[in-house]
Parts: sequence; structure tokens; C-alpha cells
Amino acid sequence: MTEPDMQPGVAPDAEAAGVDAPIEAAEPAAVDAEAAGVDAPIEAAEPAEDAEAAVDTPAEPDPPAEPDPPAEALAAPPRRQRRSAAVLAAILVAVIAGSGLFAAGFALGDRTASQPGTPAGAARAFQPFWDTYAAITEHYAGDPVAVKQLVDGAIKGMLAALGDPFSFYLSPADFTSSLQGLAGEFEGIGATMTSRTAAGTEGCTPLGPDCALVVVAPVPGSPADKAGLQAGDRIDAVDGVSVAGASVDATLAKVRGPKGTVVTLTIVRGSAAPFTIPITRDIIVEPEIVTRTLAGGRVGYIRLNGFSDNSTAQFLTALKTDVASGEKAIVLDLRGNPGGYVTAARTIASQFIASGPIFWEKAASGPPIPTPALPGGIATDPSIHLAVLIDRNSASASEIVAGALQDTKRGILVGQQSYGKGTIQQFLPLDDDNGGFRLTIARWLTPDQRWINKVGLTPDVPVPADAVAAVGGTGDAVLDRALQVLGFGGVAARPAGGGASGGRNGVGVVGGGALLTARPA
Repeated sequence: MTEPDMQPGVAPDAEAAGVDAPIEAAEPAAVDAEAAGVDAPIEAAEPAEDAEAAVDTPAEPDPPAEPDPPAEALAAPPRRQRRSAAVLAAILVAVIAGSGLFAAGFALGDRTASQPGTPAGAARAFQPFWDTYAAITEHYAGDPVAVKQLVDGAIKGMLAALGDPFSFYLSPADFTSSLQGLAGEFEGIGATMTSRTAAGTEGCTPLGPDCALVVVAPVPGSPADKAGLQAGDRIDAVDGVSVAGASVDATLAKVRGPKGTVVTLTIVRGSAAPFTIPITRDIIVEPEIVTRTLAGGRVGYIRLNGFSDNSTAQFLTALKTDVASGEKAIVLDLRGNPGGYVTAARTIASQFIASGPIFWEKAASGPPIPTPALPGGIATDPSIHLAVLIDRNSASASEIVAGALQDTKRGILVGQQSYGKGTIQQFLPLDDDNGGFRLTIARWLTPDQRWINKVGLTPDVPVPADAVAAVGGTGDAVLDRALQVLGFGGVAARPAGGGASGGRNGVGVVGGGALLTARPA
């Protein structure tokens, strides 16, 4: 199972039963067909290379037949092959997700042939559904309701009944947007936003007087940046319509839109009167890598803000440069990283781990299946020491990498407890422009088969989020502590050179990172 990536990095494989092929080679942004055994969005796990251990795509619920008369309800037309949705994911890198941000482990599944009609043996269980459908279509006296609207509502209800915050219905626009977000690019204004209370607590909902939609930071060079949007700005209205009472996701969906179109935001900045800013949307490519050289050129620093084909390629290039320069210590910064493709997580972890499982995948049935390290890692030499920075917004794919490095004793985790997302989701498209849905299809476990869901990873070296950086250090208390752990405490203060090759300097959000606080717009 693989994340919804339709970039050159992930090609759907019929043999993988609806799971996109993970990135097998250390080659940047290249998906290896042989690795199709485990297409995993940020969540999906890839089975052993020699085994066809891919988790089967969940069977799609069979569309019910006409309710009247009862005998016809069980009748069904001949089986037909339903179209693959692979094309829809071709442009992906969520979140997202934002939207979906959020989180770790996504897979894009192909549709399989299904038998329309109420499942045999389930007629009694479905009868209340058909009774309700018949009553609405025959007797509802309100405004006319399209059948498509009723079907969409039924699908939403089924997924909501699971009580799983990571399984939900997506409209056609949201489905495409989520996939684009996971791919590291989307159409919008290029600003990361979060909901925040007056006390500073993030993640509140719905928006209103006690819960504001606030700009965390515009993406450098984006339309939002060029229009003058600033960190701390409060969004009060979108195209003249107040955001009060709306959810963050619904509001961001209005801010996003096709390239070339204009959205007008009503902004409150400090104590000044509200004013409007028109912004022309564009394709936003989210920078996912920041690199620096620390401690007089002896420590390489790589900040990873997402897990996509693009970020994987950039990461490999940066790590090769560090190793070629003779740096014997690496700081991998995963703070604020909500995850991405599972295949990307496997590739990145394999650069430090020479053999053994990177993670295990446990589907709805059957034993856990190991996903082994890919051969040829750039920094598997144990003389290259590694510190990994995590915080409460390090989730999913970030936790796959951090968990693998911790269990194998290959790296030391520094910072705060991570988010705790131990499940894998698959994006499944629906026919006839009905959007699609995201469904949890597996759990992932660390190499030692720990399930960290709702618990997170505990750092080996805890550093409080409010820790004050020491005078003469890097200005970052967590980074300073990591450098001390690596043996460079006395010279950690100043960067020796280098610079950002991309990234948002601490604001790392990829579309699809569900339930994390900050999202891109």
C-alpha cells in the first residue's frame, strides 16, 4: 500500500492489489516497479522485496440495487470492470493535508471489479437503508434532492460511522487537492495557517470570536508573500463571507482554488482596522528541504518538511553532499513534519539502516509483514553519527523513520514526544466524478513491533518545547542539545556556512497531515 502518489515516483501496480509501488531505489524521485509489493502512502508498508506481501485493497461496498420491489433489490447486473483511478493520482506528492495533513501513511488504490447490488445474505441488514431511500425519493416534500446528493450522504455516513478521524469522504475537489498536497504542490495562495485561541492554543474549532484562523507564515515567493500577507494576520472573511462558524478545512478549501483565479481575504493585523487583500492563486510548490553546515563543517543539518518523491530526491542529494564532504555527524530535523508517503519514509530510513525491517505492516487480517531496508544506503557506516529532532507535530512517516532509527540504535531522538499516528490510509476514488474516500487499511509497527498510535515516540534525550537556547548557541535549544549529544557542544554555536535550499524554517506542513494544527492554503 502506498501513499497517493502519482508522480513519477509511484506507479500503480495491478499485482499490488490497488497499492501504489513504493520507491525502491535510492534514486531520487524514481519509483521502482519491483518495489510494488508495498505501495504505501505515508502509512502503507512495503513487504519484503522477494515476497508478494501487499495488503489487499479493501473491497468497495457494492452499490445497492433499486429498493422496489424487494425481489429486485437483490438483483444485480453482470459484473463489470470499474475504471482505475490511478490517473487521478498522477500529480501527487496532503497533508495536508493539509487536509488531509495530515499524517503518515497514505496509499492510492486501484478500483477492482465489484458486483453491484445489496450483498447476498445482507438484505435484512440493508432493508432500513432502502426503506429510508424509498421514503425520501417518493415522499419528501421539500426542495428536489438529486440521487447523487443522497448517495454522497450515505457514503459520508458509512465512513463517519467508523469513528476514525483518518477515514472520511472527499468531494471531487477535495480528493484531488489532498493528493496534490501530498505531492508537495497544490493550487492556492501559498500560506500556512492554523486555528488559534486568544490564549495561544492551536487546533480549535469551529472558527469564531474565540477561535481565529491565523497565518503561520507565507511560503517565500508565493502569491501570499507577494501580496503582503504576514505571520500573525487573522483571516476574518474569504471573498466577503465571514469564516465564523466554519471549520478550518472548509475555510482553507475556499482559500485554495484554480491557478489564475482571485481570492479576497479580509485581514485583521494587530489593532488596526480590518482591510482586504486580493491574491491571485497559483501552483504552489512546497519547499521540503532545508540544509545547513554546523560546527565548523563537521556536522550536516537536514530539515525535512514532508515525505514525497520531490523531498526524497532532495534529501538524497543533500545527504550525499554531507557524506562526500567528510561530515561524520548528521542532524535530521523532523519537527513539524506531518508525514507523507510510506515509500519515501522507507527510502530515507534506508540511507542509515543497512538491513533488517524498517517497519512492519499489519493489515485487517494476517500476521504483520516486515518492510526491509533498501540496499545501498548512503550513510549506513556506523562511524557516521545521527541525531533526530522530533516534536508533537512529527507524525506518521516522520515516526516511521524516527522509530526505525531508535529501535535499531542507529540514531538518537532529541526533543519532545511525537504525535502518535500508527495507521496507514489508502485513497480510493469513486466513479462518475463522485470524489473518493480515505480509509485506514493497516497499522504500522516499528522494527521492534511497537505500535505507537496515540502514544508517540519518546525521545532518548527530552528537551522541553519551551526550553531557552543558551547564549552563544544556534538559537535553537533542541538543536543545541543534539549537537552536544553528538559531541560538538563547544562549537555548536554558529553555522559554518551553507544555507536553506528550500523549506520554511520551522513551518513544515504538507497537505494530508490530518489533525495536525497547521495546514497550507
